[in-house]
Amino acid sequence: MEKIGVLNRLRKNMVIIMKVYNSTARPIVDSVLEGYNGTIFAYGQTGTGKTFSMVGDREKKELRGIIPNAFDHIFSYIGRGGPDKKYLVRVSYLEIYNETIKDLLKPKSGKLEIKESTEIGLYVKDLSNFVVKDVQEMDRLMTVGNKNRSTGETQMNAHSSRSHSIFTITIEASEVDSDGQEHIRAGKLHLVDLAGSERQTKTGATGDRLKEATKINLSLSALGNVISALVDRKSSHIPYRDSKLTRLLQDSLGGNAKTVMIATLSPASYNYDESLSTLRYANRTKNIKNKPKVNEDPKIIINNIYFFFCL
Repeated sequence: MEKIGVLNRLRKNMVIIMKVYNSTARPIVDSVLEGYNGTIFAYGQTGTGKTFSMVGDREKKELRGIIPNAFDHIFSYIGRGGPDKKYLVRVSYLEIYNETIKDLLKPKSGKLEIKESTEIGLYVKDLSNFVVKDVQEMDRLMTVGNKNRSTGETQMNAHSSRSHSIFTITIEASEVDSDGQEHIRAGKLHLVDLAGSERQTKTGATGDRLKEATKINLSLSALGNVISALVDRKSSHIPYRDSKLTRLLQDSLGGNAKTVMIATLSPASYNYDESLSTLRYANRTKNIKNKPKVNEDPKIIINNIYFFFCL
């Protein structure tokens, strides 16, 4: 009976996880495959399951989170493409730790800086990008990045994320129309795992953990200020520059991306205040109005810069 009970629980977990993916992430990933920009991020108190929602247990199919399911989704779609369609998929992975940007795929590259140009907008200078041809290559890079990510133990979570991370998938598609003209679409998907909001009295943070918590809370506060400014519309100035996080998410909040926020809550009454704060945060976020558009330019010949691959 115990084996049957375990199997039923696994099936139930798988159903719940796929329901979450299908209702939140799938429409965003579909849009990215069509050439839109998309962002999925989890927000909530530390220890409430943000990383589990985004990543899950990648070794167990029934417990895999949004990110590994997105990997399967993307390459399943590409695999169904015809011979007239060619794709290039690239990934990058960074973290923001104590307001410093670090390349998780090349951790020895040092501190990275945010730059801006009229041609491509915001970008992180010297951030590595890797071409991937299948789910396994993408998953391997995520594993490498996760090993380099900053984590630490607090009273709320034995393996607490001490940084914000952004795993970015860029999908460029080339298709020739009936007139023989080549069309290039480029969609970008940001998969964001935010560090948790914290109260020192509950986490027991001291020393480096306290310093990290202070930086985390300041960046999350900056994110809240951006959300409030976008919703209230009382000023034309949106304080994106107040933190590295809000700067990097500028297109995702009030920009041209399709964005989903997943709010994670604690079931414990002890965390009532934090859960209420998260719900209020989510309620304000849903009132942000973005202006998504397809990134398409038939004049761009990406073949001269990168190679495409067909599956």
